[in-house]
Amino acid sequence: MLDRHSLFWKLAVLLVGFCLLMIGLSYTWGRHMETQDAFLSEPARQVLRGYAQEAEQAWREGGQAGVDAWLRDMAEREHGWAGVLDSDLQPLGSADLDSSQTQRLTRLRGVDWPMSRRSIGQPWLRLPFPGAPEQGMLVIELPERFNPGQYRLFWRVITNGVIPGVFTLLLCVGLYRMLIVPLNQLREQANAWRADQLSARLDARTTQRPDELGELARAFDQMAERLQGTVALQQQLLRDLSHEMRTPLSRLRVACDGETDLPRLRERLHREVDAMQQLVEGTLQLAWQDAERAPMHLEPIQLQALWDVLSENACYESGWDAERLRCALPAECWVLGNLNHLAQALENVLRNAIRHSPAQGVVRFSGWRDGNHWRIDLEDDGGGVADADLERIFAPFSRLDGSRPGDGGFGLGLSIARGAIERQGGRVWAVNGERGLRVCLRLVAAPGSPARLAPTSESSVNL
Repeated sequence: MLDRHSLFWKLAVLLVGFCLLMIGLSYTWGRHMETQDAFLSEPARQVLRGYAQEAEQAWREGGQAGVDAWLRDMAEREHGWAGVLDSDLQPLGSADLDSSQTQRLTRLRGVDWPMSRRSIGQPWLRLPFPGAPEQGMLVIELPERFNPGQYRLFWRVITNGVIPGVFTLLLCVGLYRMLIVPLNQLREQANAWRADQLSARLDARTTQRPDELGELARAFDQMAERLQGTVALQQQLLRDLSHEMRTPLSRLRVACDGETDLPRLRERLHREVDAMQQLVEGTLQLAWQDAERAPMHLEPIQLQALWDVLSENACYESGWDAERLRCALPAECWVLGNLNHLAQALENVLRNAIRHSPAQGVVRFSGWRDGNHWRIDLEDDGGGVADADLERIFAPFSRLDGSRPGDGGFGLGLSIARGAIERQGGRVWAVNGERGLRVCLRLVAAPGSPARLAPTSESSVNL
């Protein structure tokens, strides 16, 4: 769909304006040059007026004989007909006019008139006597050497060749700056990516354009940022994973070299292998969340029913009493999400709260409706974290074991939870509550209120 900022309209305005400009220039300038090229030059006019003055002087000094003598002299100077006539177009010399000459006398031109190029032969000019215009005139056939338009070919080349060429060149420059320069920048950025320069960005003048090329430039920059972030995350995950794997591998080597009790060695091996498997699975899931961009299947989910399943499993794993996992969420809390991913995100947040809660601590799960969203809070009694670390706890492999009680972990649970919630259109952040850390979720409310939670076989909770 073409909008008012479309590149089509810019090109259309540019090309239509160029065509109209060329048509107007060709018409007005061409006619101007044609008109100017039809007039006698000023030196030619001076020469012809000088001939009229000579003819008047010859008539005044010699009468008819003087006119005849001057006409014979003119015949030697100019190769064309010339006559000296009175105001009634009668000859002042002795020679009479024939019928063809009389016919031509009806089409006399002034020296200041444009010379017609459609007449047969050279035009005849009427030049009154300078001293007594009413007494006589010189009628002369225009000498060919005075014909206007000696530079006619030159001006035609200028008008029909040089000027259109210059304006066409300016049009090409405008098209180049409008189209080719941004494309060259896109090509340079692609070459920079090929050279592993992922930080390269397009010029702001290109990305701020409101047309299709601006949209393409912004998409390129967003793709570059996405690619740079993905590569940086993968590199960070590889570094952190290799670092985290050293500790269990070192313990395994020590156990294999020094442990003599076979049952204790087997138990140690199982524990360390489980930890490494958990670490690898968490890292792979985090990398998958960053790379996966396919649309997620969403369905209405009742959070209270989901919490019952999660809390039951959490009590079994941790040995907590069910009374310590308190839910104050209303039964009408239905959200739109992916059941597997939402369950995993809540499970990670819940495990994090249990891990960092003190002995006999309590985890509280509550929420309320906020417009088209549900605000969900999960708060523990772990004492909270420093305000400067509220965002850092969501970074992969980030652990704050010195400030909160618990047995550590790998620092992947909250990162995975945030990625899962954001892929469902929600948001996750953390604040310090009255007793401990409060993890806040903002989830999209499901339209309507289904009668019951009915997950399909494809979206059953895998815990």
